[in-house]
Amino acid sequence: MEQRITLITLGVTDLARSKAFYEALGWRGQEVAETVFFQAGGLGLVLWSREKLAADCGLEPGPGDGFGGIVLAHNVRSEAEVDALLAKVAEAGGTITKPAAVNEIGFYSSAFTDPDGHAWEVAYNPGFPLAEDGTVALPDFG
Repeated sequence: MEQRITLITLGVTDLARSKAFYEALGWRGQEVAETVFFQAGGLGLVLWSREKLAADCGLEPGPGDGFGGIVLAHNVRSEAEVDALLAKVAEAGGTITKPAAVNEIGFYSSAFTDPDGHAWEVAYNPGFPLAEDGTVALPDFG
């Protein structure tokens, strides 16, 4: 398997609500066959029915509440961008789960959930600089 992720699909309970939430944050997508596709840098973020997604994977949908064991991360270029994005998240109907602050590792971060409870981290981490196109290259930790 090549070391790559091409799509991240979020199972949602109300496609229109979820699409509106991400659009309120400035994302622009396309809806095709009850599925919304957003281009997110070099990968795609997809919104699809939680039940259909589970069935497509041969799984039961589950309760859909609580922490699912995965967090999506969105790095930005400044602390002010973290704060501005959090204001948009709250206005769009997301839930701020961790207020912005310098964390124990030493960079400025926060966390929120979208209307379906999918967790996101928003961070300004100078150790993970963003290229002009928004991509990140992980540093050599060795």
